[in-house]
Amino acid sequence: MNPARRIAAEGIGTAFLLAAIVGSGIMGERLAEGNVAIALLANTLATGAMLVTLILVFGPISGAHFNPAVTVADAWQGGLPWREVPGYLLGQFAGAFAGVATANLMFGEPLYSASRHARAGAAQVFSEFVATFGLLCVIWGCARLRSSAVPYAVGAYITGAYWFTASTSFANPAVTLARSASNTFAGIRPQDAPGFILAQIAGAAAATVLFRWLVPTLPNVAGAVLVSHLPEHESHER
Repeated sequence: MNPARRIAAEGIGTAFLLAAIVGSGIMGERLAEGNVAIALLANTLATGAMLVTLILVFGPISGAHFNPAVTVADAWQGGLPWREVPGYLLGQFAGAFAGVATANLMFGEPLYSASRHARAGAAQVFSEFVATFGLLCVIWGCARLRSSAVPYAVGAYITGAYWFTASTSFANPAVTLARSASNTFAGIRPQDAPGFILAQIAGAAAATVLFRWLVPTLPNVAGAVLVSHLPEHESHER
């Protein structure tokens, strides 16, 4: 697959993901009339469903990473050439901010505005470590023998992680930065974003190291993250 097409797939997919996260947060908050639990539930279900859909659509093209932590982990394990990583990251970050702008415009919010939603403290940062560690465990675990289940497993995991982590499971550096530019339900203050991102990187690295030990043959199947995007002959060679 042409690298430009893979980068475009990452950008478009990430844009739709952020539009779903931010847009459903705004819609949920408005319709819930102050009931935060209902707003979060709406935000959760929309995000989980959109993840499944986007991975199914864009997985065969780019692998449907939509997440810099996943891209770097995939390259680290040999599933993506390092020369393609900058393009993937550019697509993901650009797509994330485009998705936020799209959601804000759809709901009559400013194109971008610094979030005032505080998500600070050790518990929040640790939650992001746990959330991202779990996400990469799901990806690596399913990629070994059940790659067809990855879209559903990732969507289900994020749906659950919204509720069992104190941070509501951002688990994605591009998502984190982009959400800092929306002063809405799903936002995060810009000053809180660096701690989240560092925790996400650490969580992704820890899960990748763990599965390198649990499944020693993992480099041979790294191309399955999230959905195999290698030509068939390359997949057999790996």
